[in-house]
Amino acid sequence: MRSSALAASNDLSQAQGGNSLPGFDRKLFSSSGKAAGAAEALAAVPPARARPASCAHWLGFAAASAWGILAAVTLAWPNKSAGFEDWPYTTEFGVAAGAGALLCALLAGAASAPIPPSARFPRRVAAAFRHGAPWLIVSALLLTLWEVLTAKTGALPPPFFAPPSSLIDVYTSDYARLADSTYNSVKLLLEGVAWGAAVGFTVGVSIGWSRTINYWVHPVLRFLGPLPPTALLPIAFFFFPSSHAASVFLIALATGFPVAILSWSGVASVNKAYYDVARTMGASEWFLVFRVAIPAALPQVFVGLFMGFGASFVVLIVAEMMGVKSGLGWYLTWAQGYASYVNMYGALIVMTIIFSSLISLLFAVRDRVLVWQKGIVKW
Repeated sequence: MRSSALAASNDLSQAQGGNSLPGFDRKLFSSSGKAAGAAEALAAVPPARARPASCAHWLGFAAASAWGILAAVTLAWPNKSAGFEDWPYTTEFGVAAGAGALLCALLAGAASAPIPPSARFPRRVAAAFRHGAPWLIVSALLLTLWEVLTAKTGALPPPFFAPPSSLIDVYTSDYARLADSTYNSVKLLLEGVAWGAAVGFTVGVSIGWSRTINYWVHPVLRFLGPLPPTALLPIAFFFFPSSHAASVFLIALATGFPVAILSWSGVASVNKAYYDVARTMGASEWFLVFRVAIPAALPQVFVGLFMGFGASFVVLIVAEMMGVKSGLGWYLTWAQGYASYVNMYGALIVMTIIFSSLISLLFAVRDRVLVWQKGIVKW
C-alpha cells in the first residue's frame, strides 16, 4: 500500500510538470492510498479561468473605438437648429470623448502586456479595465445614440430632451443652486434616517424582548406601520412648527417602521439556549439584551436599515416638493416650473449618485460590523 501511494504521488507530480500540488506534502501522500486518491481528484478539477489577455486586448480597443465614434459624431456632425443659437459645450464634450478613446487605447495596450507580479497597482488597474471594458463600450454607444437623437437629428425634441453635452452647462452655470440643494437634501435625509433608525431600533428590541411592551406596541405598529408616510403630509405640516421638522418626522417614520419590524424579528428569533447558557453563568437581564439579543439581531437590523433607506428617499423628494425652500425635490419642481428639463436631468443624476453612495456606505458599515457575513450580500 505504501509503495502504491508513493507511485501515485510521483505520477501525479510528473503529470503536473514536476510540481507538487499546493497545500499538500509528499509525505502526506505516502501515508495512505486514500490521500493519493483525494489529491488526484483535486488535480482533476480545472482551475477558474481568468479572461485571457487577447480578449481583454480586443475589448479594450473596441471600447476605444466606441468612444472614438462618439467623438467623431459629436464634432463632425453639425447640430440641428432648435430655435436658439446652439447647444452649449458640444465641442468640449467631443474633445472629452476623444480623450476617453485615447485613454481606453492606452489601457488596452497596457492590459494586454505582461505585468510583473511585484507591480500590484498596475495589475489592479489592468484587471479593473478588463472587467469594465464591456460597460465602457455600452456607455459610449448609448451616449452616441443620445447625441444623435437629440442634438443631431432632433428626433427627441427640445426642451423636453437635451444632448449629454448640455449637462455640462447645468453643472457649470447652476452649480451654486444645485450644490446648496444637494447639501440641504443630504442633511435632511441623514437627520430623518438617524431619528427613525434610533427610535425604530429601540422599539423593535423592546417589543422583541418584553411581552408587556409587545402587547401594547405591536397593535399600533400593525395599524399605523403600513400607512404610507406621504399620506400624512397635510397632518404633519399642520402639527409641526416648520416644514423642516415635518419632513424629518416623515422621513423618520418611513425609516423607523422597517427597522422596528426587522429588529423585533431578530430579537425574537434568537436561540433560547443562548439565554440559558448566559443565565447559568450569572448574566443579568441587561447583559442578555446588550450582549446576546442585540448582537444576534444585527443582521436583521441592517436589512431593516436598507429597506428604510429606500423608503426615505421617496419621502424626502415628496416632502421637499411640498414644503421646503431648498433641496433636490424643490430643485426638480423649480426646474419643471421653468421648463428647464436639462436642469431636472442634472438633478436626477446627482440624486442617483448620492443615494447609491449612501447605500454603498451602509453596506461597508455592515461588512465592518458583521465581518463574519462579509460578501454574503453585495451591492
